[in-house]
Amino acid sequence: MPTVSMTVNGKSVSRDIEDRTLLVEFLRDHLGLTGTHVGCDTSQCGACVVHIDGKSVKSCTMLAVQAEGVTVTTIEGLATDGKLHPMQEAFREHHGLQCGFCTPGMVMSAVDLVKRHPNPSEETIRHGLEGNICRCTGYHNIVRAVQAAATNMRG
Repeated sequence: MPTVSMTVNGKSVSRDIEDRTLLVEFLRDHLGLTGTHVGCDTSQCGACVVHIDGKSVKSCTMLAVQAEGVTVTTIEGLATDGKLHPMQEAFREHHGLQCGFCTPGMVMSAVDLVKRHPNPSEETIRHGLEGNICRCTGYHNIVRAVQAAATNMRG
């Protein structure tokens, strides 16, 4: 069994794993970070989105061994000192979630989107979140939350 080492949410981790272990399985099963969800196993829903070296990636499409040496941020790593990230706070404040299953991946994708587009239009947000599926909200409040977070993230 190979050993994989990476930094996850600011902490160095190293584990022996099977070659075929997906990154999402590594995070959930080996590290206990269950905020990253497994929704479809086909890279369609976006519930498994994490940041790899600052960019959003669907962790169900990546083997853990491919993440050797990278920096991974999960939904658990966004909050700082008990304070929600502006995107998390905006989703809460603007009711951008209902059941919450898609929310971690949606938030992670939205954070990356706003980093790339600091003042996104509604069209940019909707296009940027196309790889994330929410079956509850109808997206209106998610778009509002991303717009509000973008304003807060700009300062």
